[in-house]
Formats: sequence, C-alpha cells, structure tokens
Amino acid sequence: MESKSPELEHPKPAFGWAARDQSGLLSPLKFSRRETAENDVAFKVLYCGICHSDLHMTKNEWGVTQYPLIPGHEIVGIVTEVGSKVEKFKVGDRVGVGCMVGSCRSCDSCHNNLENYCPKMILTYGAKNYDGTITYGGYSDTMVADEHFIVRIPDNLSLDVGAPLLCAGITVYSPLRYFGLDKPGMHVGVVGLGGLGHVAVKFAKAMGVKVTVISTSPNKKQEAVENLGADSFLVSRDQDQMQAAMGTLDGIIDTVSAVHPMPPLLALLKSHGKLVLVGAPEKPLELHAFALIAGRKIVGGSCIGGMKETQEMIDFAAKHNITADVEVIPMDYVNTAMERMLKGDVRYRFVIDVAKTLNP
Repeated sequence: MESKSPELEHPKPAFGWAARDQSGLLSPLKFSRRETAENDVAFKVLYCGICHSDLHMTKNEWGVTQYPLIPGHEIVGIVTEVGSKVEKFKVGDRVGVGCMVGSCRSCDSCHNNLENYCPKMILTYGAKNYDGTITYGGYSDTMVADEHFIVRIPDNLSLDVGAPLLCAGITVYSPLRYFGLDKPGMHVGVVGLGGLGHVAVKFAKAMGVKVTVISTSPNKKQEAVENLGADSFLVSRDQDQMQAAMGTLDGIIDTVSAVHPMPPLLALLKSHGKLVLVGAPEKPLELHAFALIAGRKIVGGSCIGGMKETQEMIDFAAKHNITADVEVIPMDYVNTAMERMLKGDVRYRFVIDVAKTLNP
C-alpha cells in the first residue's frame, strides 16, 4: 500500500521549508501536524536556530535522510494548546523543543533522566514517530510534542538568543557537568570557537572555571578573550605555544567537527585529564595509546543531555545571563545561511525569525 504524502498524514495543516533531495536546497512545503493528544503541548514557533547537523541532514551526508525533510531542533515559541492531561504547561507559556521528541520511557537511560541515550530515542526531525509517521522540525509555523520533551523558557531569557541553547548549549553544558569539569578554579580548554565553542566558554566561565580557547585561527584571540571572557588563547598550529601549555589543563571540550590531530590536545592535559569530544568528524580520529597511558588520560564523548538536565541548563543560562551570539535571519535567507555556515561565515549561530518571515 502506498504511503500517504506528508501533507495527508495528520489532520492539522502546517507550513514550513523543506529539503526535497540531496542538493539540500530548502523551499516552502505544506504539510501536517498531529492533533494535540492528551499529553501533548502545541505551540506557535517564533524562532528556530540553524545547527550544523541541519546541513548534514538536508544533504543526506549521514545517509539516513528521508525526504521531504523539515529541519530544525532549536525551536522556541508560545503555547497555543495543551492536552487534557498536561500538568506543567498552559496556553501562553514560553517553551522550547530541542533535539528529541520521544523515547521509550522505560529503559535504564530513561529511568535515569538520560532519554538522549535511549536506544529508541526519537529525533525532532527526520525520524519515525511512535505512530510510524515522520517527525518534522522547527523550520515551520507550528510544533507539537509530548510535554515530557518540552522545555520551559524563563521569562528573562530572550527567545531568539535562547533558541540555540536547546542544542548547542546542552551539548557543552552536559559534559562539563558529567566529567566534573565544572569546579571553580579548574582549567578547561575549549577547542573551536563556533556555535558550540562560544557557549562552552560562557558556561565554563559562569561555573567559575579558568578557560583557554584553542583554535587554528590567530585572529580569533581578541574575540575569545575580550568579548567572550576566555582567560587565554592558544593557536593550535603554533608549536611553541602548545609546548609551553603542555600539562596545564584539567579537561578539554572539543567542539570541532573536522578531522584534526588528537596527540597535541592530549599533551595539553594534566595527568588524569579528560578530552571530551562533542563535535563529530566524518572520518575516524587517530589516537596513540601511549598518549593516554602516560598520564592516565581519558578520551570520552557526550551527546546533548536528558530532559531534566536540559531544563537545568536553560535555568542556569537565565540565571547567569548566558545567551548565544546570533544573527537573526528571515526564512527565505535560509539557503544562503547554509552556504555561509559551510564556510564558517557566522558569529556564531543563525536563528530564523519564523513568526515574522515564514509566509505561506
């Protein structure tokens, strides 16, 4: 039996921008959202951040994309409807949805508030929902999700600069907490000063941590130190600088998604130091065992955070006035924004003004 087109799967008309093929080119699409079920929260989308993974997915670079694809998992807006059993939210609340909209709710990960590591975790877009239909993201006028996967946005956090925290923010906040790199007086390195790196600096500084930014670009030093508040800056291609900093860091959050050498970073760590990868290079990284053995060093990874921790992160950001540095764009600029993002031409996150510029 032929499957229904996305326009017909659900009863509620919706409108967004979608990629139709591997060109990744986005264009308007009429589609549909489900009815608001008893545990659901529906909201009008006001802003949606553009994540680098949106670019990978629109072009099917990970080989899992189903078209049409409506990207977007840094979604914020205002609640328009709640289901009969919803307890945490009401119409008019400021809310957001990050990278996931579902999980099994019964495995060990789910019981430990780590829905992000549930084997049956459902991604916000481009994944199969419980009912077999495809999920669609925030480059659209409306959103609906189970209340468990909805985040409350504090009143003092502006929605446009808060949206990227739902992916970029939690991606760096979670490993700082989990790997114990959040203790005042610690010295943590942040590799890469992009969408993830710039908020990593802000979170670490708010935790009382000394921060060194590590980058291939010497021209980012002023930005890192003067604008973002980093304590120091290392040019990773400068062997003298890297040599002088050997054995000085308690941990490193590595946000870079391009292939890059690991041994120089491991050399920066003190004994028992931790190098945590949150970027996702397409090719395997090369590790030398001796670089780990000779200091009991650890290489780890981290992927977003569970719902409890994501809410904790948003509340922490609001308390400490942590926001993403964004360039707000209209919906019809999104293809140009993708091209610019590919070149690294953004400081540091594009955010789509969905409510004002998405026109059917």
